[in-house]
Amino acid sequence: MSENDYMEQVMANQQQVAVDLRAKKARSPVVAQRNIPAQAAYAQQVMPAEDTGRFRAVTGPGTGAPDVPSASVDVRITGWWRWKTVIVPPNAHVVHTRRGHDKPLHIGLGMSFGFNPSKDSFLVVPGTMQTILINAHCICRELQGLLVQGYVQWIIADFSTAYKKLDFTDVEDPMRVVNVQLREQAEAAIKDKVATMGIDEVLSDKQPIIEELTARLRSVAEGEGDTDKGLGLRIVTVQIKEAVVSSKRVWENLQKPFRSERARIARLAELEAETQIAARESVVERERETKQLEAEAEIGKLRAAHEAEVFDREQAESLRRVQREQENSRSTSQQVHETTLAAAELEKVRVTREAEVSRIRAKEQAAAHRFDVEAAIALEELQHAARNKQIETEIRFAEARQKIANDTSSNHLHARLIETLPMVAEKLPKPDELKAISIGGGGHDTQALGSLVAQVMAIVDGFKTNGIAKG
Repeated sequence: MSENDYMEQVMANQQQVAVDLRAKKARSPVVAQRNIPAQAAYAQQVMPAEDTGRFRAVTGPGTGAPDVPSASVDVRITGWWRWKTVIVPPNAHVVHTRRGHDKPLHIGLGMSFGFNPSKDSFLVVPGTMQTILINAHCICRELQGLLVQGYVQWIIADFSTAYKKLDFTDVEDPMRVVNVQLREQAEAAIKDKVATMGIDEVLSDKQPIIEELTARLRSVAEGEGDTDKGLGLRIVTVQIKEAVVSSKRVWENLQKPFRSERARIARLAELEAETQIAARESVVERERETKQLEAEAEIGKLRAAHEAEVFDREQAESLRRVQREQENSRSTSQQVHETTLAAAELEKVRVTREAEVSRIRAKEQAAAHRFDVEAAIALEELQHAARNKQIETEIRFAEARQKIANDTSSNHLHARLIETLPMVAEKLPKPDELKAISIGGGGHDTQALGSLVAQVMAIVDGFKTNGIAKG
């Protein structure tokens, strides 16, 4: 069998509430002997070992019992033994009773008083605003689990009524039991209201829950619509913070219609945007193409106009060139004619100049020839004079030599002749025939030498004669 998680959670919460509703009370042997009621026993002051003048927690009665810390109200107790004074903070409610008196001696907010531990008791309760956090596990009309979170703020309006009907005897927090009771009433009211509402109503509109919860709590706390004064409390505010679906699957299913609708709207918006964008793009594309065609047509017109202008300019330039070439041709012909005439004149001048130059050159050549002839004649005369002078010199030299030779002895002449014979023999032409002449005689040496010389001279003369004859 499958477990019922919701049932187990409800049972656990019920047990926790039962525990919370039990007030944590501190009882002492003195309280048991005197049989003091629990509410009075909670408020009686413990006799301190010494008066420190500090705020102390209000705990159980008796002398010498240890203090039990409290998170609610601190009071300051001064004095000694039966003559004590209780100083109550200004934001705390206090009720002071005494044995033998039907009504409290002191009751109010922040009221201090004299205290006799042997026959007095008092109760101090915080007067500040209390806040109750609510987490109500509810079942809606569709039988689906919901967690409703909220808070209730309340305050004590009539403490003379509240201390009689409510339990402030918890030693740790006097307001805890009251908060638990009000929280349980608030959760019950929320569950009753949510059970009559649909899940969509609970999630979308929490005001009916707030109104129902406020009405119920005020009827209980303030006694509205009844002769009774209620509990002496006043509901300050009631708020619902959040309502959460317990089932994850149900929560997702609840979100699906909205998400699907938002997805549909988003998709339709996308399609609409795409349609508008496509239409706009087509319009822009058409405008762009139209502008492009217009620009191309304008460019074509400009190109044609430019080409026509270029053609006209080229034609004009061609015509100007033809005219210029004709003018250049005429000018060139005239220049050629003038050049021809000038060339003829120049040629005539050149021929005249050349004739003049030829005459001048002929004169110069004749003068140069005459100068050369005269120079040659003068040179020849000089050479002739030089030769004559040389001949004269040679003659004088020969005369001197002959004179020397004549003066030379026969032996010296003979030696010189012998020295020159090889040279003479080398220079003599080769004879065709050789004739031997025998010279005899055994006379004197001088005569022999003379005859030898005579013979050599005869041979020389013969060679000369033969050479001349051959030449």
